[in-house]
Amino acid sequence: MHEAAVRTELEGLRARLPEVTGALAATADGLLLAADAPDVQTEGFAALTAAALGVGLRLTEGAGQQALRELVVRSETGCVVLHAAGRDAVLAVIAGPRANVGRLHLEARRSCARLAELLGAAPAAPEGGGAR
Repeated sequence: MHEAAVRTELEGLRARLPEVTGALAATADGLLLAADAPDVQTEGFAALTAAALGVGLRLTEGAGQQALRELVVRSETGCVVLHAAGRDAVLAVIAGPRANVGRLHLEARRSCARLAELLGAAPAAPEGGGAR
């Protein structure tokens, strides 16, 4: 794994989206790969992404739908978006309340494809594939 290259991708994502306050890449099991999230306890957050991903997968399956693509959690002060980055990794993006979520998804999907390449995994299928 190329931690420096993964971190560079995360930094690039933040540079392209000024409303993004943090980005983190983790394994589907919750191990931190790299982070650019100054105000976040990244190791614990990586573990939370795995738990949220697991719940999202169960919700998707329970609804009779295909593989999870992304999970969005909105709050009064912003949102957290999880995207599958290949089959074994996840990209977590933290953004403020004024973030254009459509643009965030577009840029995050591009970053996920690059992260999957860096991690030596096949990218998640664009319309139905997801982590795990």
